[in-house]
Amino acid sequence: MKELLFLLLLLLAMEASHGGWCDLGCDCQGDLKFTICSRALFTRLPTSVPPITELLDLSYNQITIIPEHSFNRVRKLRVLLLHNNNISVVEDGAFSPLEFLQRLDLSWNRITILQEGFSLGLGLLRELQVAHNHLNTLDSRSFFHLDGLQRLNLTGNDIHAIHIRSFVSMSTLRQLHLAENRLTSLNNGIFSMLRSLEVLNLEGNQISHTESGVFKPLTSLALLSLAHNQLSTVYFKTFLSIHTYSTHILLEGNPWHCDCDLQRVFHKLRSIQRLFLDDYYNLSCKTPPVLENYRLMDVDTELCLAETVTVLVITFTVVITVLAAMVMAERTRKKKKRESTGRSRETCRMSQTTTD
Repeated sequence: MKELLFLLLLLLAMEASHGGWCDLGCDCQGDLKFTICSRALFTRLPTSVPPITELLDLSYNQITIIPEHSFNRVRKLRVLLLHNNNISVVEDGAFSPLEFLQRLDLSWNRITILQEGFSLGLGLLRELQVAHNHLNTLDSRSFFHLDGLQRLNLTGNDIHAIHIRSFVSMSTLRQLHLAENRLTSLNNGIFSMLRSLEVLNLEGNQISHTESGVFKPLTSLALLSLAHNQLSTVYFKTFLSIHTYSTHILLEGNPWHCDCDLQRVFHKLRSIQRLFLDDYYNLSCKTPPVLENYRLMDVDTELCLAETVTVLVITFTVVITVLAAMVMAERTRKKKKRESTGRSRETCRMSQTTTD
């Protein structure tokens, strides 16, 4: 009986202790150093999070703003989950106390801009998720302090422009996801410091033009996805500039203009041993209309046929013309020779007649 009473008192004490250090709606698992406040209907950040917390889950709430120095009391955080809220404002220095933070998830919010102060204090951050927000441009200093970042996910925003120095501090970045944005072109210099980048996902944009040296700095690139963009042709030098040992390239879902030039480019690209066009057999023609929806692999041997026939016809015509000219020249020469010989004989005959 005494043991049962002692156990009951212990449980009550633990419950009282739990309620004293943890906001209503949160589950503070002290032994694991987790604080779970997901789906708690919070409209602002909780105030009573245990200072020993290393994982704080605030996902699926209704938080709208992350004020400056919001996390002064939980400086040991390593994982902070803020996805699926209504966050539209992240004040400068909001995460600056979190010098040990390694993963930050801000996906599925309403963020339109990230100022330089956003990344203050996040020098040890390894993974940043800002997918499915409302970003429209990447400022040159948005990620200025993210020296140790390895994975950046910006999928599903409205990004249409990338400043040439947007990733200047990210020499350790290994994955960059820019899928499902509104990029229309890729200019030289935007990836200039990403020497460690292994995965570059640009799928589902509106890219129709790439400058020839844009991928040259990516000396560790293993996967490049340009699938489902607006590319109608590609230039051999654009991919030849990639000097990694093995790079897999995805190009499916673009409106290819199937002509002899395109056939030649792909023929040369497929001959480079370090480049792998993984979805080449799924590429299909958009233009010319007569080839629409045909797979490139089914017509690539015929794309230069008309050009070859034209060249042969022209060559044949030139040869015939040259031969005809040579024949005519030879005939003219012989005619002149005969005429000259005839004149010589006539002169001799007349000379003999005079002498007689």
